[in-house]
Amino acid sequence: MNEANYTDVSQFVLLGLSTSTPIQHFFLAVSTVFYVIILLGNLFVVFIVSFDPHLHSPMYFLLANLSFMDLCFSTLTVPKMISDLYSGHNTISFQGCVIQIFVLHVLGGSEMVLLIAMAFDRYVAICKPLYYLTIMNSWMCILLLSGAWISGLIHSVAQLAFVVHLPFCGPNEIDSFYCDLPWFIKLAYIDSYRMKFLVTANSGLISIGTFFLLIISYNFILVTVWKHSSGGLSKAVSTLSAHITVVVLFFGPCIFVYMWPFPSVSVDKFLAILDFMITPILNPVIYTLRNNDIKMTMKRLSSHFLSLRKIS
Repeated sequence: MNEANYTDVSQFVLLGLSTSTPIQHFFLAVSTVFYVIILLGNLFVVFIVSFDPHLHSPMYFLLANLSFMDLCFSTLTVPKMISDLYSGHNTISFQGCVIQIFVLHVLGGSEMVLLIAMAFDRYVAICKPLYYLTIMNSWMCILLLSGAWISGLIHSVAQLAFVVHLPFCGPNEIDSFYCDLPWFIKLAYIDSYRMKFLVTANSGLISIGTFFLLIISYNFILVTVWKHSSGGLSKAVSTLSAHITVVVLFFGPCIFVYMWPFPSVSVDKFLAILDFMITPILNPVIYTLRNNDIKMTMKRLSSHFLSLRKIS
């Protein structure tokens, strides 16, 4: 095949979540409501952590960045899906698809490392409380955050280096509402087995390895607390349960999409909804409703606004 044929595919058609018009209308309404909640919830976490001096600590610094990443993660795909459902114009350019994949893996890789940083923060806070502020100083927080973004960038570049120059001169339909490597590779005019293996080795093994590393680290924290103070175990479990829930919600879909040997379009779409619309809503809820400091901040904000209303 000559090189001219490789440029035939200039855009991809995103088939979305369903071809049924009533179901599309349903998803349009639901996804719009969900995205507004995602936007308000995560921006609220970033706002209160940034402007309330009581929350200027390493744990909340990392939490605010997690909310920012979740917001970016959702913004990368959901507004495009809403626009497609509303207009019926469900195409994306080749360059747009590549950019979406690149940013998706930058954010995904960064969030993996950020969750590791949050686990390290909890380990120091629970197991070495006297040294917490010494170890988790401002420079350490910046170093952990920078390491997260750099790791995500390296991961994404490594992924795209294998696939960005693949030839596309055949089908151009992606049975989803966003672009990702498994479907992108599937449309390439090559034997995609090796490419799929490389993607699995990169994204899949990194996801499952990081997941088990985090679960082991949280178990280590609990065992350490139990050995030193059985009375503090319930408090540690309460603190870590939110982190473990977030880890399961984030890594579960990643592991399934990249490692499951029997892919299913319907299951992949459900996991995509979980990743881009459910998890970014649940993360702020999980952390705020179980956190006394944030509850107190919310009460102070409510009291402040009520006092302003009385004055006006």
